[in-house]
Formats: sequence, structure tokens, C-alpha cells
Amino acid sequence: MRIQLSDHFTYKRLLRFVVSPICMMIFTSLYSIIDGFFVSNYVGKTPFAALNLIFPVTMGIGTIGFMVGTGGSAIVSKTLGEGKKELASQYFSLLVYSAALICIILSAVSIFFTPAISVALGAGRESELFTNCVLYGRILFAAEPFFVLQILFQNFFVTAEKPELSLKVSLLSGFTNAILDFVFIVVLDWGLAGAALATALGQAMGAIVPLIYFFRPNDSLLRLTKTTYNKWILTNTCINGSSEMVSNLSSSLINILYNFQLMRIAGQDGVAAYGIVMYTNFIFLAVFIGYSIGSAPIVSYHYGAGTHKELKNLFQKSLVLTCVSGIIMTFIAEILAAPLVRIFAGYDPQLFAMTCRGFKLYSLSFLMMGVNVWGSGFFTALNNGTISAAISFLRTFVFQVSMVLLLPIFLGIDGIWLAIVAAELLAFGVTTVFLIVMRKRYHYA
Repeated sequence: MRIQLSDHFTYKRLLRFVVSPICMMIFTSLYSIIDGFFVSNYVGKTPFAALNLIFPVTMGIGTIGFMVGTGGSAIVSKTLGEGKKELASQYFSLLVYSAALICIILSAVSIFFTPAISVALGAGRESELFTNCVLYGRILFAAEPFFVLQILFQNFFVTAEKPELSLKVSLLSGFTNAILDFVFIVVLDWGLAGAALATALGQAMGAIVPLIYFFRPNDSLLRLTKTTYNKWILTNTCINGSSEMVSNLSSSLINILYNFQLMRIAGQDGVAAYGIVMYTNFIFLAVFIGYSIGSAPIVSYHYGAGTHKELKNLFQKSLVLTCVSGIIMTFIAEILAAPLVRIFAGYDPQLFAMTCRGFKLYSLSFLMMGVNVWGSGFFTALNNGTISAAISFLRTFVFQVSMVLLLPIFLGIDGIWLAIVAAELLAFGVTTVFLIVMRKRYHYA
């Protein structure tokens, strides 16, 4: 039976609706993980370090997709809740066309400045690390428009009441990446270039298939159609989705800062270790982000429709699910730390030991992370981008920057791994305060 945004959501119905976005985010996160596995095991440690050094920058540009996707889906879902289906499709079309145009421009600029970016990240101009950074970075920068559209459509598939299509596209894209990684790296021996090309083609698949679907007649709530320039929609989308952009952009900047600190304390092995920790973190974080993406259109719809009783229901169930899942994921991460790390670093005992300890400390952050990610997304869904951005900015930038600079002074490399734990704990306090203070304004508790 098809689940609609206007339905009453039990735990079972809510989980059925969000399972596709969760799986979608997990498979999206597999891009860098698959590349990392093949590069680490078949190409070498230096190319692996180069991949991890330049990848946060490519993800930084991709934050446009998160901003337009989350901010725009909240506006489009609210418009659907008000019964204005044709207008919702016009808004949707405007956002897709605008995001594509902006990212094409940014892609060209990034390709030109890739050497300068690599040097700024710490790769010496005459080093092998620099050459690999430029090679991998330029190919991924060229594919950025596809990556942004893929992220954007992942959000809007849920808004269009087609979360299962989002999952199918993500699976297709992920399998394309994995198969081509094997062919390009193992069979054809194209090395790091093969890894980048496989990722680029996987992202292209994730963008082109949804474009074809939404341009053709379909049975979803949305279609790509003719539209007109609307400054108000674009501005409010950017403001409302700024929290997700801030969150993801800050994550990219934080990753760069972590790499600087680890390069200083542990050298190239430290950068490689952090990359492995991030790969495993991507999978766990994807669950929280996927739930936030999946539940947000439901919240926005009922907010637009003024059904406060259902808002309270969604708030209570989401709070329970994120808290329980955080506890479960922390336990799983602690138990599976060694097997997960061995996939990427089993060939190097020193790197394996460093990464295992780092991941066990880092994974304590999952206890609070789910509530913080969902809390920010919840306020985005309520069209309150200001609070959402405040939570995201404090959580992913202010607190993490402070902790990653402060804790290593007293705890050494352990301080780097524990910085995320301290930052999530502080952010949990901020999120809790906002949820309590704003409950009467939005009638969700």
C-alpha cells in the first residue's frame, strides 16, 4: 500500500517510509568507501592519503545539493500540504535548474584551481601526494554537477512520495561505482584515475536517471516543467536549507583541519587513519541523515496542513527512534571496530592499531549524534532555517574546531579522536534547549 504524506504515522509506517532514504544515504556514502577500499588495497598508501586529502573539498561543493534539496523540499512539501500541486512543481523545477547552473560554474572554477587547492591542503608541489591530489580532484570536480543533482533528487524523491525510487537509483549508482572501480583499478590498472572516474560515472547515473523520470509524465506529486524566476523561493530555500549546507560544509572544513592536526602529530599515516575512521563513520551517520531526510517532508506537510496532533506524534516517535538507534549504533561500532578497520588497513599493523583505537574513541559520539542531526532537520522541516542553521553551525563547526584545537594539547592524538565526542555532547545540550523553547510555537509537544 502506498504511503502518503497526509497519513497518520505509526512506528511501522514511519520506518517503512524512511527506510528507503536511509538505505539511499548509506549507498551514497559508499562512493568514497569503495574508492578507499580499492585504492588502499590495490594502488597504495600515498594515493589513499591523497584521496582523503582532496575529497573533503569536493564534498564541500556538493553541499549545494544538501542546501537546495532540504531547504527546497520543505517549501515544496508545505506547498503540497496547502493543496497547490502545480505551483509545487514549478518551485521544484526552478530549484533543479538553478542548482545545476550554479554548480557548472563552480565546477569549472574548481578544476582550474585544483593545483592551488592541493598545495593549500599541505601537499608539496613536487611530491607524489600533490600529483595524486590534482589527478583525483580534477576528475571529481568535473562531475560535481551530477553529484549535486543526485543529492538534490534524493530529497525530492521523498517529497514526491517516491522514496523507493530514490533507493533504486542509489543502488544503481552505487553498483555502477563498485563495478567500475573493480574494472578500472583491478582489471585495467588505471590506479587513482580509475577510482575517480568510477565515482564520477556513478554520480552521473544518479543524476541522469532522475532527470529523465521527472521530465517525463509520471504518477508522482512532482514534475520538471516550465517555470519562472522567483527570488523569494530561491532566497528562502537557501536560508531554510542553510543549516544542512552549513553542516556539510563545516564537516568538509573540519575534515581538512583534522588532516592538518594528524599530519602534524602522526604524519601521512594519521591522514590515512582518519580517512578510514571517516569511511566507517559515513555508514553510521548516513542512517541519521537518511532518517532526517525521510521524515522531514512528512513534518513539513503536516505543518503546512496545520495538523498539530500529527506533528506531536511525529516528534515523539522521532525522538524515541533517534535515541534508541544512537545507543545501538554505538554498541555495534565498538564491537565491530577491528573487523571494519581491517578491511582498509589489514596490510599495515601500525596503521591498523592507530585506526582501531581512534575509531573506538570516535564512535562514542554516535550516542548524541542522531538527536543532533534529526533536531536540525526537524527545524528545517518547520521552515525555521535560523534555528536549524544555529544547531548545525555550533555542532559541526564551532564546537568541533574548538575541541580539535584544544584537546590534542592535553591528550595528544587521543584528543583528536575525542574532539567529535565533546562537540556532539555540547551540541546535544543546544538542541535540547531549542526543542524545549520552541515546542509551544510549533505545537509539536
